[in-house]
Amino acid sequence: MTAVKIEKGVAQYIEHNLYYYFEYVRDIQRLKKDILFGRANYDENVGGGRGNLPSRPTERRTIELITHRRLERLEQIVHAIQTVYGLLSPEKQKAVQLKYWSGKNYTWEQVAREIGVSVRQLYRWRDQIIYDIAKLLGEANS
Repeated sequence: MTAVKIEKGVAQYIEHNLYYYFEYVRDIQRLKKDILFGRANYDENVGGGRGNLPSRPTERRTIELITHRRLERLEQIVHAIQTVYGLLSPEKQKAVQLKYWSGKNYTWEQVAREIGVSVRQLYRWRDQIIYDIAKLLGEANS
C-alpha cells in the first residue's frame, strides 16, 4: 500500500464530516421535508425583482429540491462517506465507529487497543479512509 497525502486542511474537513455524519443525515431529511411541505423559504433572490421559479407549488418544490445548494452538498458528503465505509473491512469499520460515531471521544490509542492493532497501523487506515472520501468529493489530488 502506498502512502497517501492530502493537505492538512482537507484532512481536517473530511474528519469534521465524519464526526457529523449522522447530523448530516438528519439535516438532509429535515431540509427535504421543509422544502416539500413548505416550512421554510429558501429564496436566494435577496436582491429583489421577480424570481425565476414557477408559481405552481409542485414545480417550485421540485426545483428547490434539485437546486438547493446545502442539500446537494450534504448529500454528496453523506454518499461519499457511505460509499467508502461500505467498502471497508469490519476492523476498519469498527475503527470509524469507535473514533467518529461512538460519542465517547476515544483517542486513537484507545481505538487501537480496542481493535487490537498498532496505533501506526490505525493512522495508516485513517489516512487512506480520509483520502478515499476526499477523492470522491473532489478534494484530493489524484
